[in-house]
Amino acid sequence: MKICLYAAGSKKIKEKYIKEAITLGHTIAKHEHTLIFGAGSNGIMATVADKVKEKSGEVIGITPEWMKDFEQPYQDCDEIIYTKNMQQRKEEFLKRSDAIIVMPGGIGTLDEFFEVLTLKKLKKHDKAIVLYNCQNYYDTLIEMINFMTEEGVIQEEDNKLYKITNTADETLNYIENYWKNKK
Repeated sequence: MKICLYAAGSKKIKEKYIKEAITLGHTIAKHEHTLIFGAGSNGIMATVADKVKEKSGEVIGITPEWMKDFEQPYQDCDEIIYTKNMQQRKEEFLKRSDAIIVMPGGIGTLDEFFEVLTLKKLKKHDKAIVLYNCQNYYDTLIEMINFMTEEGVIQEEDNKLYKITNTADETLNYIENYWKNKK
């Protein structure tokens, strides 16, 4: 299975999130899945990729050509795909993956998460989406989504478009069962 990761590429990530990234990378590799990610060479993105590669897993990076002006892409990709822009990058993530995991991240991660949710709501895909709430990172976002649901601007069924998990094992088990239950 090909799993897309949305996550931070910052160099200033707290150690508790790096530890979670290590565990997720090992878990993805143990389950023999391919990692698809933004080809970032730092932060959570690179840590997960490092751990997948460490266990001989496959890693595919997707990044806009112009990002090379800001940072070199992750060097150990089995394949790197260059796009014209960020929108095309997100389209490639979705086209090439079977599932999406959202780990701690910033503006770009949230953009990716909400776009893929919107597209699922509009029935443009039916892929598993997991908000991996490691170390309670997304508690405040979850509270906001719950508030928005209470206020009637998000429909109750929209909260079934994704799964909130707290561990790497729970995340991978959900993704694998999601596809078993679809058959």
